[in-house]
Amino acid sequence: MADGICILGVDPGSRFTGYGVIRGDGEQWQHVASGVIRSTSGDFHARLRAIHAAAADLFIDFEPDEMAIESVFVSANASSALKLGAARSAVMCASFAFATSIHEYAPRAIKLAVTGRGSAEKSEVQHMVKLLLKAAPARLPLDASDALAIALCHAHSRGARSAIGRASA
Repeated sequence: MADGICILGVDPGSRFTGYGVIRGDGEQWQHVASGVIRSTSGDFHARLRAIHAAAADLFIDFEPDEMAIESVFVSANASSALKLGAARSAVMCASFAFATSIHEYAPRAIKLAVTGRGSAEKSEVQHMVKLLLKAAPARLPLDASDALAIALCHAHSRGARSAIGRASA
């Protein structure tokens, strides 16, 4: 399925940033690529540079039409929340040169869209991603499956918005 919409899903993290690329026609979605950007060496700023550079490469390689990213959630640890926000920003800034639209989803909404339960465990999300994207790799890292779940959440959301638009027209 070379045609159709291409969605990049991103599960940001300051050390491990998952990504997943899907392509579809609005009804059926196929796995294109997935993986983890590992930025575990160097100081925090060096890790952010690595995330930004790797994200820019994803935009060059896959030319996504849209990007879906997990929104910031309230954390008991303010320092961790700020680092997560910086990692998100590094990815989002990489998208600006490509005029890709950005869509944000809360973790609970992502889990609900993929598993039917907003409180699903990571392993449940991973299992459903593999079922929904039959061509997904058998060995799929959790960060990558989370990113694919974010892309699928957006795919379902855009499908619902499209249906609502058709119904109200």
